[in-house]
Amino acid sequence: MYLNSWMNHPIFNQMSMQSKIQALQNVVSRKGSSKVLTFSIPHVFKALQLLYKDQFVSRSTFCSELHMGEGAVKTMIAHLKEESLVDSTKSGTFLTGKGKSFIKVLHDIMDLECAIPKCNIARSKFNYGIILRKYSSATKSGMEQRDYAILYGAHGATTIQYRDGQFVFPKENIDCLADDIKTKNLLSAQLRPKNNDLIIIASASDPFVAEISAKNSALWTLATH
Repeated sequence: MYLNSWMNHPIFNQMSMQSKIQALQNVVSRKGSSKVLTFSIPHVFKALQLLYKDQFVSRSTFCSELHMGEGAVKTMIAHLKEESLVDSTKSGTFLTGKGKSFIKVLHDIMDLECAIPKCNIARSKFNYGIILRKYSSATKSGMEQRDYAILYGAHGATTIQYRDGQFVFPKENIDCLADDIKTKNLLSAQLRPKNNDLIIIASASDPFVAEISAKNSALWTLATH
């Protein structure tokens, strides 16, 4: 169901990040095949993150990091090549010049992520946070971010804004971590928030589900604002 959710969204073609998200959508499209793919946009985004971090990435690393089978990884790489975002040698897959420029735009907005232990604002066994630079205004209540995290198996998601040195819930002005210094210090150290940044924390019973759900919610937030 979630594989088509982006294309079916009523404002898909009106997004401010339309070209970037459309390129990711092209990678997960069926390319004329009737075969249903077992990966989607946040998986492709994570693959590009891995390539941005390391010069070469092997298929076995993709399989391990993306929780995908070898066949699905092979298909994903082929689709990335069709978009001229990557190429491959015996050393592994690597980003092309176009690929580097493409992921850098997204990385500059979502440059830091981290796992977050169970706490008052993230109550599941596994929680994963991702920061969106200068996107504090891209949420109304946090319900939108939660819905797109749940789509990928998360129990829920917490959206907080960073304003004037405080972590606050949307439409509130009280520091939601005032009584949780440990989590506040963790987020400050790992995500290095600045004024008007947005943080999305997805919660799940599995660490990979928490991460991929947070990525989906973050990408959707970028795509629609």
